[in-house]
Amino acid sequence: MRTLAGANGGPRLLRKRRVYTPRAIVPPAQRLRCLRRGSPASGGRCGRRIIGRIAPFEAALTDFRQEFLAFALARDVLRFGAFITKAGRRTPYFFNAGLFNDGASLQRLGQFYAEAALASGVAFDQLFGPAYKGITLAAATAIALAEKGHNLPFSFNRKETKDHGEGGNVIGAALAGRVLIVDDVISAGTSVREAVDLIRAQGAEPAGVLIALDRMERGTGDKSGVQEVRDTYGIPVIAIATLDDLMRFIAGQPALTAARPAVADYRARYGVS
Repeated sequence: MRTLAGANGGPRLLRKRRVYTPRAIVPPAQRLRCLRRGSPASGGRCGRRIIGRIAPFEAALTDFRQEFLAFALARDVLRFGAFITKAGRRTPYFFNAGLFNDGASLQRLGQFYAEAALASGVAFDQLFGPAYKGITLAAATAIALAEKGHNLPFSFNRKETKDHGEGGNVIGAALAGRVLIVDDVISAGTSVREAVDLIRAQGAEPAGVLIALDRMERGTGDKSGVQEVRDTYGIPVIAIATLDDLMRFIAGQPALTAARPAVADYRARYGVS
């Protein structure tokens, strides 16, 4: 640690910024890791394997976006292989935020969301999590922001309006001011559309949408779901990481060499700029 003079003339310690080192990805020097090919329901077994040595994550991971992708890979949220999307496309990678399913991973995920929100420069007064995945994501992000000195209210919605007790379909803080919507990804944009309508009906305004991963791929038309949200509602979409970030991440990992051509081909076939 370096020292500088403190307020009373004494030494003040300057801590070096901690770089996240995923346990499952940065093993001892000679450790090998297999990357699963196949469906997410493979029960923890490696099917056909791509064997390779994982490069140490050192200074390159000072970028929180790359840290996030390493974290997602370590938690098996990000996988490479052969998968089918909701649209019926064969995709060489799969991202399932539902697998951030324990306290430690949710805590770290909230920190990534908070970092992305603050780095974006978008002004917002509170958070809103669309049911269901957005509920825990908004709560985790609110906690992480509070830890950084930004204590903001948050709320979420019910799928069905409650006709007893407090009633209504919004739980938590009353919607007011500029509201940042927190979700995992944007596909068809249905949850975002419902959230925007709900926020405006309460007299507030959507400030933007905060998501984990922007796949940067076309929907049924020429635009991606993210682009359609931006154009339709005139609000920014903030992603912790994008497909471009993922391509850079893969390029830096020798163990992912086998996945690189398939992801690049998918990007060329379905990608948007």
